[in-house]
Amino acid sequence: MDINSILEKHTAWLNEDSDGERADLSGADLRGADLRGADLLGADLWGADLWSANLKGANLRGADLWGANLKVADLRGANLKGANLWSANLKGAELWSANLKGAELWSANLKGADLWSANLKGADLRGADLRGADLKDADLKDADLRGADLKGADLKGADLKGADLWCADLKGADLGDA
Repeated sequence: MDINSILEKHTAWLNEDSDGERADLSGADLRGADLRGADLLGADLWGADLWSANLKGANLRGADLWGANLKVADLRGANLKGANLWSANLKGAELWSANLKGAELWSANLKGADLWSANLKGADLRGADLRGADLKDADLKDADLRGADLKGADLKGADLKGADLWCADLKGADLGDA
């Protein structure tokens, strides 16, 4: 698989070029890949293995990352607005200042993830594992956190206005200034 060729065709697809095609990286082995700043808007990454991949500043808006492995991936400043991350593994991922507005993170594993100052406004985090996650200064306005596991999470300064925390486990979570 030539990732550069796939990215070029995807860019052409985004520009509505007849030679372009949507990136289909479903199930792809992209462990440790350098995809900094890549434009993967609307790409299919269903079940892809992106363990330790560098996606810093990447555009993954509306991408399908259902069940993807993003364990310890670098997603700092990435745009994941409206992305499908259902059941994705983001354990230990770096998501500082990432845009996850309206993202689908149902049952995602975000254990120990760094979501400092991330935009999670309106995100669906039902049943997500956020144990020990760093959510300092995160925007969780109107987020759905029903049944989420937030044990030991750091929510200092997080904006939880309108967030649904029904049945969420906040045992040992730091809610200072939240």
